[in-house]
Amino acid sequence: MREELLTREERMADLKSPTAIWIKGVLFLLLGILASVILLLHAPSMTVAVLLCIAVWAFCRAYYFAFYVIEHYVDSDFRYAGLFAFMKYAIGRRDRKEPPTDDC
Repeated sequence: MREELLTREERMADLKSPTAIWIKGVLFLLLGILASVILLLHAPSMTVAVLLCIAVWAFCRAYYFAFYVIEHYVDSDFRYAGLFAFMKYAIGRRDRKEPPTDDC
C-alpha cells in the first residue's frame, strides 16, 4: 500500500471540533492537577504549595500577555501560531522602532 506524503499544513491543521477542543482542555487541566498533586506529595510543605500557586498564576498571566495583550493592545496585525512564534516575534521586535508620535 502506498502512503501519500502530506504537507506540513495538512499534518498540522487547526483543531476545529468543539468536542476535541473541550477534551484537550480537560486533559490539560487534569495533567496540571496531577503534576501539582505529585509535586506536593513529593515535597509537602506550605512553601512548596505557595510557590507552586505563584508559578502557575505567573505562567498563566505570561501566556495571556503573549496571546491576548500583544494582539489587542500592541500589534493587532500579528497572529501567533504558538509560543515559539511569539518568541521569534518578540526577539525580532527589538530591531523595529516605534513610529514617532506628534505630541505637539
